[in-house]
Amino acid sequence: MNWPATERHHLTSAPGGLALVQELLNTAPACRPGPADLPDLLADGALGAAQEWADAAVRGWARETGRADVHLVLTDEDLPKLRCLRDQVRRALAAGDRSGAAVRFTSAPVVVGLAGDGTLTVEPEGAGARWLASAVLAEALLAQASGVWRRLKICRNPACATAFYDRSRNNSGVWHSVRGCGNAAHLRACRERRRVQEGAADSSVQL
Repeated sequence: MNWPATERHHLTSAPGGLALVQELLNTAPACRPGPADLPDLLADGALGAAQEWADAAVRGWARETGRADVHLVLTDEDLPKLRCLRDQVRRALAAGDRSGAAVRFTSAPVVVGLAGDGTLTVEPEGAGARWLASAVLAEALLAQASGVWRRLKICRNPACATAFYDRSRNNSGVWHSVRGCGNAAHLRACRERRRVQEGAADSSVQL
């Protein structure tokens, strides 16, 4: 799998390095139709799964951005740090959607270099969770500068909360799956309208 956390939601990844940000967000647990929910890939006690995810995610990032592959070694201490980073990025996306969510300041080191052709490069620094934080925040910054950050969204279904890249022409998507979460939400809304209408009809009959 190129992006295991995102592909388990049957989604295509965001373009370029932004896919790494989407990938981190999609390590979160989610409720899905079927026999089992999707687990948290960064849960305490799941270091093996987290390391396997990180190996694939960093390979995907290197391939998409033309970098050399980086081998990260995660420890148990890295897992809560990565979950904290995931939550902060999620809140940042919500704040960008004008939800009023509070976002704490998060920082990570990067190296800004000047290539031979005159272009600037931003390279992650550190090891383990610190390197991932550096790479994720650098890609978020580049996405904001290029105008595609606003297309990375969180599914409006709270039980799902999947990160998806909105490819609609007017950037109007709110569900990671229109057939899944979208149809379920429309069905709930239809049932609620019907319930309200029936309640109003019963009240008028009693009068």
